[in-house]
Amino acid sequence: MQIGVPQETASDERRVALTPESVSRLTAAGNQVAVERGAGAPASFLDQAYAQAGAALLSREETLAQKVIVAVNPPAPGELARGAVLLGLLRPLDDKAGVAALAEAAVDALAFELVPRITRSQSMDALSSQATVAGYQAALEAAERSPRFFPMLTTAAGTIPPARTLILGAGVAGLQAIAACRRLGAVVAGFDVRSAAAEQVRSLGASFVDVDVTPQDAASSGGYARELEESAQRLIWEGLAPHVSKADVVISTAAVPGKRAPILVTAEMVKSMAPGSVIVDLAASTGGNCELTVAGEVTHHHGVTIVGFTDLPSRKAHDASQMYGRNVVALLGLLGTAGEIDLSDEILNACCVSHDGAVRLPG
Repeated sequence: MQIGVPQETASDERRVALTPESVSRLTAAGNQVAVERGAGAPASFLDQAYAQAGAALLSREETLAQKVIVAVNPPAPGELARGAVLLGLLRPLDDKAGVAALAEAAVDALAFELVPRITRSQSMDALSSQATVAGYQAALEAAERSPRFFPMLTTAAGTIPPARTLILGAGVAGLQAIAACRRLGAVVAGFDVRSAAAEQVRSLGASFVDVDVTPQDAASSGGYARELEESAQRLIWEGLAPHVSKADVVISTAAVPGKRAPILVTAEMVKSMAPGSVIVDLAASTGGNCELTVAGEVTHHHGVTIVGFTDLPSRKAHDASQMYGRNVVALLGLLGTAGEIDLSDEILNACCVSHDGAVRLPG
Protein backbone atom coordinates (compact mmCIF):
# COMPACT_ATOMS: atom_id res chain seq x y z
CA MET A 1 0.00 0.00 0.00
CA GLN A 2 1.27 3.50 -0.88
CA ILE A 3 0.35 5.85 1.95
CA GLY A 4 0.72 9.64 2.07
CA VAL A 5 0.74 11.84 5.20
CA PRO A 6 0.29 15.53 4.33
CA GLN A 7 0.88 18.41 6.70
CA GLU A 8 -2.29 19.83 8.22
CA THR A 9 -3.04 23.31 6.89
CA ALA A 10 -5.66 24.64 9.34
CA SER A 11 -4.18 27.47 11.40
CA ASP A 12 -5.14 25.93 14.75
CA GLU A 13 -4.24 22.32 13.87
CA ARG A 14 -1.00 20.90 15.27
CA ARG A 15 -1.75 17.18 15.06
CA VAL A 16 -0.41 14.83 12.40
CA ALA A 17 -2.16 11.70 11.09
CA LEU A 18 0.77 9.31 11.57
CA THR A 19 3.63 9.48 14.05
CA PRO A 20 7.03 7.80 13.57
CA GLU A 21 5.81 4.96 15.82
CA SER A 22 2.82 4.32 13.53
CA VAL A 23 4.93 4.68 10.39
CA SER A 24 7.36 2.04 11.63
CA ARG A 25 4.49 -0.42 12.08
CA LEU A 26 3.29 0.22 8.55
CA THR A 27 6.70 0.00 6.88
CA ALA A 28 7.54 -3.17 8.83
CA ALA A 29 4.43 -4.71 7.24
CA GLY A 30 5.69 -3.86 3.75
CA ASN A 31 3.82 -0.61 3.12
CA GLN A 32 5.40 2.46 1.54
CA VAL A 33 4.82 5.66 3.52
CA ALA A 34 5.46 9.17 2.21
CA VAL A 35 5.40 12.06 4.72
CA GLU A 36 5.32 15.70 3.69
CA ARG A 37 8.42 17.45 4.97
CA GLY A 38 7.68 19.17 8.28
CA ALA A 39 4.29 17.49 8.73
CA GLY A 40 5.04 16.29 12.24
CA ALA A 41 6.95 19.31 13.52
CA PRO A 42 3.96 21.09 15.15
CA ALA A 43 3.40 17.93 17.21
CA SER A 44 7.13 17.61 18.04
CA PHE A 45 7.84 14.79 15.57
CA LEU A 46 10.83 15.71 13.42
CA ASP A 47 11.58 14.60 9.86
CA GLN A 48 14.61 12.61 11.02
CA ALA A 49 12.40 10.39 13.18
CA TYR A 50 10.13 9.66 10.21
CA ALA A 51 13.13 8.82 8.03
CA GLN A 52 14.41 6.43 10.70
CA ALA A 53 10.97 4.79 10.76
CA GLY A 54 11.24 4.09 7.04
CA ALA A 55 9.22 6.95 5.57
CA ALA A 56 10.16 8.89 2.45
CA LEU A 57 10.15 12.66 3.03
CA LEU A 58 8.56 14.35 0.02
CA SER A 59 6.95 17.59 -1.13
CA ARG A 60 3.23 18.16 -0.58
CA GLU A 61 2.42 17.45 -4.22
CA GLU A 62 4.38 14.19 -4.18
CA THR A 63 2.84 13.14 -0.85
CA LEU A 64 -0.72 13.74 -2.07
CA ALA A 65 -0.02 11.70 -5.21
CA GLN A 66 -0.03 8.49 -3.14
CA LYS A 67 -2.92 6.04 -3.43
CA VAL A 68 -4.02 6.23 0.24
CA ILE A 69 -4.00 9.59 2.02
CA VAL A 70 -4.34 9.74 5.80
CA ALA A 71 -5.11 13.09 7.40
CA VAL A 72 -6.63 14.63 10.49
CA ASN A 73 -8.66 17.13 8.45
CA PRO A 74 -9.31 16.53 4.75
CA PRO A 75 -7.09 18.25 2.17
CA ALA A 76 -8.89 20.17 -0.57
CA PRO A 77 -10.43 17.65 -3.01
CA GLY A 78 -8.53 19.30 -5.85
CA GLU A 79 -5.24 18.33 -4.22
CA LEU A 80 -6.07 14.62 -4.33
CA ALA A 81 -5.62 12.30 -7.28
CA ARG A 82 -8.71 10.76 -8.86
CA GLY A 83 -9.15 7.28 -7.43
CA ALA A 84 -7.36 8.15 -4.19
CA VAL A 85 -8.52 6.75 -0.86
CA LEU A 86 -8.80 9.26 2.00
CA LEU A 87 -9.01 8.49 5.74
CA GLY A 88 -9.71 11.28 8.20
CA LEU A 89 -12.02 13.24 10.45
CA LEU A 90 -14.26 14.44 7.63
CA ARG A 91 -17.28 15.79 9.58
CA PRO A 92 -19.63 13.98 7.17
CA LEU A 93 -22.85 14.83 9.03
CA ASP A 94 -21.94 18.52 9.39
CA ASP A 95 -20.16 19.08 6.06
CA LYS A 96 -22.19 17.23 3.46
CA ALA A 97 -20.97 19.61 0.78
CA GLY A 98 -17.40 18.56 1.55
CA VAL A 99 -18.32 14.89 1.15
CA ALA A 100 -20.06 15.67 -2.15
CA ALA A 101 -16.91 17.45 -3.36
CA LEU A 102 -14.83 14.36 -2.53
CA ALA A 103 -17.24 12.15 -4.45
CA GLU A 104 -17.15 14.52 -7.43
CA ALA A 105 -13.34 14.34 -7.36
CA ALA A 106 -13.60 10.51 -7.47
CA VAL A 107 -12.03 10.16 -4.02
CA ASP A 108 -13.08 7.16 -1.94
CA ALA A 109 -13.38 8.53 1.59
CA LEU A 110 -13.54 6.86 5.00
CA ALA A 111 -14.74 9.04 7.89
CA PHE A 112 -13.68 8.11 11.40
CA GLU A 113 -16.83 9.77 12.75
CA LEU A 114 -18.92 6.92 11.30
CA VAL A 115 -16.84 3.99 12.52
CA PRO A 116 -19.46 1.88 14.34
CA ARG A 117 -19.08 1.45 18.07
CA ILE A 118 -18.68 -2.31 18.14
CA THR A 119 -16.06 -4.44 19.86
CA ARG A 120 -14.08 -5.11 16.67
CA SER A 121 -13.64 -1.42 15.92
CA GLN A 122 -12.53 -0.15 19.33
CA SER A 123 -8.94 0.30 18.16
CA MET A 124 -10.24 2.47 15.27
CA ASP A 125 -12.41 4.78 17.38
CA ALA A 126 -10.72 8.11 16.71
CA LEU A 127 -13.67 10.07 18.09
CA SER A 128 -13.11 8.48 21.48
CA SER A 129 -9.33 8.87 21.42
CA GLN A 130 -9.56 12.56 20.57
CA ALA A 131 -12.43 13.14 23.01
CA THR A 132 -10.18 11.73 25.74
CA VAL A 133 -7.63 14.43 24.95
CA ALA A 134 -10.31 17.14 24.78
CA GLY A 135 -11.79 16.21 28.16
CA TYR A 136 -8.40 16.26 29.85
CA GLN A 137 -7.44 19.56 28.24
CA ALA A 138 -10.78 21.12 29.19
CA ALA A 139 -10.02 20.51 32.86
CA LEU A 140 -6.62 22.20 32.47
CA GLU A 141 -8.16 25.18 30.65
CA ALA A 142 -10.69 25.58 33.46
CA ALA A 143 -8.08 25.27 36.19
CA GLU A 144 -5.84 27.84 34.51
CA ARG A 145 -8.61 30.43 34.21
CA SER A 146 -10.33 29.87 37.55
CA PRO A 147 -9.25 32.23 40.34
CA ARG A 148 -9.74 29.35 42.80
CA PHE A 149 -7.58 26.39 43.79
CA PHE A 150 -9.10 23.10 42.67
CA PRO A 151 -7.99 21.12 45.79
CA MET A 152 -8.78 21.92 49.38
CA LEU A 153 -5.76 23.48 51.05
CA THR A 154 -5.15 23.69 54.79
CA THR A 155 -2.59 26.38 55.51
CA ALA A 156 -1.45 28.70 58.30
CA ALA A 157 -3.62 31.32 56.61
CA GLY A 158 -6.68 29.12 56.99
CA THR A 159 -8.45 26.41 55.05
CA ILE A 160 -9.35 26.98 51.40
CA PRO A 161 -12.33 24.85 50.29
CA PRO A 162 -12.09 22.88 47.03
CA ALA A 163 -13.55 24.20 43.79
CA ARG A 164 -16.97 22.87 42.80
CA THR A 165 -16.97 21.51 39.27
CA LEU A 166 -19.98 20.43 37.20
CA ILE A 167 -19.50 18.27 34.10
CA LEU A 168 -22.41 18.23 31.63
CA GLY A 169 -22.32 15.17 29.40
CA ALA A 170 -20.75 11.92 30.55
CA GLY A 171 -19.46 10.53 27.30
CA VAL A 172 -15.75 9.91 26.74
CA ALA A 173 -14.80 13.59 26.99
CA GLY A 174 -17.01 14.20 30.02
CA LEU A 175 -15.72 11.18 31.92
CA GLN A 176 -12.14 12.21 31.20
CA ALA A 177 -12.92 15.73 32.42
CA ILE A 178 -14.41 14.27 35.60
CA ALA A 179 -11.31 12.14 36.17
CA ALA A 180 -8.95 15.07 35.52
CA CYS A 181 -10.86 17.44 37.83
CA ARG A 182 -10.92 14.78 40.53
CA ARG A 183 -7.15 14.30 40.20
CA LEU A 184 -6.73 18.05 40.60
CA GLY A 185 -8.72 17.83 43.85
CA ALA A 186 -12.01 19.49 42.92
CA VAL A 187 -15.42 18.40 44.18
CA VAL A 188 -17.08 17.07 41.01
CA ALA A 189 -20.66 16.41 39.93
CA GLY A 190 -21.75 15.05 36.57
CA PHE A 191 -24.92 14.98 34.49
CA ASP A 192 -26.10 13.12 31.40
CA VAL A 193 -29.44 12.13 29.88
CA ARG A 194 -28.29 8.57 29.17
CA SER A 195 -29.40 5.87 31.58
CA ALA A 196 -25.96 4.27 32.00
CA ALA A 197 -24.25 7.53 32.86
CA ALA A 198 -25.02 7.69 36.58
CA GLU A 199 -23.07 4.54 37.38
CA GLN A 200 -20.12 5.66 35.23
CA VAL A 201 -20.00 9.09 36.87
CA ARG A 202 -20.15 7.66 40.40
CA SER A 203 -17.47 5.08 39.56
CA LEU A 204 -15.04 7.99 39.14
CA GLY A 205 -15.84 9.38 42.59
CA ALA A 206 -18.16 12.16 41.42
CA SER A 207 -21.76 12.72 42.41
CA PHE A 208 -24.53 12.50 39.82
CA VAL A 209 -27.10 15.23 39.25
CA ASP A 210 -30.56 13.69 39.00
CA VAL A 211 -33.05 15.57 36.86
CA ASP A 212 -36.70 14.62 36.56
CA VAL A 213 -36.56 13.53 32.93
CA THR A 214 -36.84 10.07 31.35
CA PRO A 215 -33.30 8.75 30.76
CA GLN A 216 -32.30 7.76 27.22
CA ASP A 217 -31.12 4.31 26.22
CA ALA A 218 -27.81 5.02 24.49
CA ALA A 219 -27.63 1.49 23.07
CA SER A 220 -30.42 2.39 20.66
CA SER A 221 -28.45 5.31 19.19
CA GLY A 222 -24.92 3.93 18.89
CA GLY A 223 -23.86 5.18 22.31
CA TYR A 224 -24.78 8.80 21.62
CA ALA A 225 -27.45 11.02 23.14
CA ARG A 226 -30.47 11.90 21.02
CA GLU A 227 -32.05 15.28 20.39
CA LEU A 228 -34.39 16.31 23.20
CA GLU A 229 -38.02 17.27 22.94
CA GLU A 230 -38.85 20.79 24.10
CA SER A 231 -40.63 19.59 27.26
CA ALA A 232 -37.62 17.49 28.30
CA GLN A 233 -35.29 20.38 27.52
CA ARG A 234 -37.18 22.66 29.91
CA LEU A 235 -37.12 20.04 32.67
CA ILE A 236 -33.37 19.75 32.27
CA TRP A 237 -32.91 23.53 32.50
CA GLU A 238 -34.99 23.63 35.66
CA GLY A 239 -33.05 20.74 37.18
CA LEU A 240 -29.61 22.03 36.26
CA ALA A 241 -30.11 25.70 37.16
CA PRO A 242 -29.37 25.44 40.90
CA HIS A 243 -26.30 23.25 40.28
CA VAL A 244 -24.90 25.61 37.64
CA SER A 245 -25.38 28.62 39.90
CA LYS A 246 -23.34 26.96 42.67
CA ALA A 247 -20.54 25.70 40.42
CA ASP A 248 -17.16 27.39 40.22
CA VAL A 249 -16.45 25.54 36.97
CA VAL A 250 -18.79 24.06 34.36
CA ILE A 251 -17.38 21.84 31.61
CA SER A 252 -19.95 20.95 28.96
CA THR A 253 -19.45 18.14 26.45
CA ALA A 254 -22.94 17.21 25.23
CA ALA A 255 -23.34 16.59 21.50
CA VAL A 256 -25.86 15.01 19.12
CA PRO A 257 -24.28 13.71 15.86
CA GLY A 258 -25.33 15.79 12.88
CA LYS A 259 -27.34 18.24 15.00
CA ARG A 260 -26.76 21.51 16.79
CA ALA A 261 -25.40 20.93 20.28
CA PRO A 262 -28.15 21.08 22.93
CA ILE A 263 -28.35 24.21 25.06
CA LEU A 264 -27.76 23.15 28.67
CA VAL A 265 -26.58 26.45 30.16
CA THR A 266 -28.83 29.42 29.44
CA ALA A 267 -27.89 33.07 29.63
CA GLU A 268 -29.91 33.33 32.84
CA MET A 269 -27.88 30.49 34.38
CA VAL A 270 -24.65 32.29 33.47
CA LYS A 271 -25.97 35.43 35.14
CA SER A 272 -26.64 33.42 38.31
CA MET A 273 -23.03 32.17 38.61
CA ALA A 274 -20.54 33.81 40.97
CA PRO A 275 -18.01 36.25 39.48
CA GLY A 276 -14.82 34.39 38.56
CA SER A 277 -16.66 31.24 37.55
CA VAL A 278 -15.52 29.49 34.36
CA ILE A 279 -17.41 27.59 31.64
CA VAL A 280 -15.44 25.46 29.16
CA ASP A 281 -17.73 24.49 26.27
CA LEU A 282 -16.45 21.50 24.30
CA ALA A 283 -19.46 21.69 21.98
CA ALA A 284 -18.53 25.17 20.72
CA SER A 285 -17.91 23.99 17.14
CA THR A 286 -21.52 22.81 16.79
CA GLY A 287 -23.20 25.80 18.42
CA GLY A 288 -22.23 25.29 22.05
CA ASN A 289 -23.96 23.90 25.15
CA CYS A 290 -23.91 27.39 26.64
CA GLU A 291 -26.20 29.96 25.08
CA LEU A 292 -23.44 32.60 25.21
CA THR A 293 -20.53 30.55 23.81
CA VAL A 294 -18.64 32.01 20.85
CA ALA A 295 -16.74 29.35 18.87
CA GLY A 296 -12.98 29.82 18.98
CA GLU A 297 -13.08 32.64 21.50
CA VAL A 298 -12.92 33.36 25.22
CA THR A 299 -15.71 35.73 26.26
CA HIS A 300 -16.85 37.25 29.55
CA HIS A 301 -20.41 37.77 30.76
CA HIS A 302 -21.42 38.98 34.25
CA GLY A 303 -17.92 38.15 35.51
CA VAL A 304 -18.08 34.59 34.12
CA THR A 305 -15.40 33.41 31.67
CA ILE A 306 -16.72 31.28 28.79
CA VAL A 307 -14.12 29.30 26.84
CA GLY A 308 -15.23 28.29 23.35
CA PHE A 309 -12.00 26.81 21.98
CA THR A 310 -12.50 24.32 19.14
CA ASP A 311 -8.94 22.99 19.07
CA LEU A 312 -8.60 21.30 22.46
CA PRO A 313 -7.17 17.96 21.15
CA SER A 314 -4.63 19.93 19.13
CA ARG A 315 -3.39 21.61 22.32
CA LYS A 316 -1.93 18.24 23.34
CA ALA A 317 -0.80 17.51 19.79
CA HIS A 318 1.97 15.01 20.61
CA ASP A 319 -0.12 12.48 22.49
CA ALA A 320 -3.28 13.22 20.49
CA SER A 321 -1.31 12.35 17.34
CA GLN A 322 0.04 9.17 18.92
CA MET A 323 -3.49 8.01 19.68
CA TYR A 324 -4.90 9.08 16.32
CA GLY A 325 -2.05 7.40 14.45
CA ARG A 326 -2.85 4.09 16.12
CA ASN A 327 -6.50 4.50 15.09
CA VAL A 328 -5.35 5.12 11.51
CA VAL A 329 -3.12 2.03 11.46
CA ALA A 330 -5.99 -0.12 12.74
CA LEU A 331 -8.39 1.10 10.04
CA LEU A 332 -5.76 0.75 7.33
CA GLY A 333 -5.52 -2.91 8.34
CA LEU A 334 -9.00 -3.47 6.88
CA LEU A 335 -8.02 -2.26 3.40
CA GLY A 336 -6.65 -4.45 0.63
CA THR A 337 -2.96 -4.48 -0.20
CA ALA A 338 -3.45 -1.69 -2.76
CA GLY A 339 -5.96 0.25 -0.67
CA GLU A 340 -9.11 -1.48 -1.88
CA ILE A 341 -12.27 -0.91 0.17
CA ASP A 342 -14.34 -4.04 0.74
CA LEU A 343 -17.86 -2.79 1.44
CA SER A 344 -18.91 -6.22 2.65
CA ASP A 345 -16.95 -5.43 5.83
CA GLU A 346 -19.41 -3.84 8.27
CA ILE A 347 -16.90 -1.29 9.53
CA LEU A 348 -15.81 -0.10 6.09
CA ASN A 349 -19.40 -0.10 4.87
CA ALA A 350 -20.46 2.11 7.78
CA CYS A 351 -17.66 4.67 7.54
CA CYS A 352 -17.27 4.89 3.74
CA VAL A 353 -18.91 8.21 2.81
CA SER A 354 -17.94 8.37 -0.87
CA HIS A 355 -17.18 5.51 -3.25
CA ASP A 356 -16.93 5.23 -7.03
CA GLY A 357 -18.05 8.85 -7.38
CA ALA A 358 -21.19 8.46 -5.27
CA VAL A 359 -22.00 9.94 -1.87
CA ARG A 360 -22.79 7.37 0.84
CA LEU A 361 -24.24 8.97 3.95
CA PRO A 362 -26.61 7.49 6.55
CA GLY A 363 -30.25 8.48 6.37
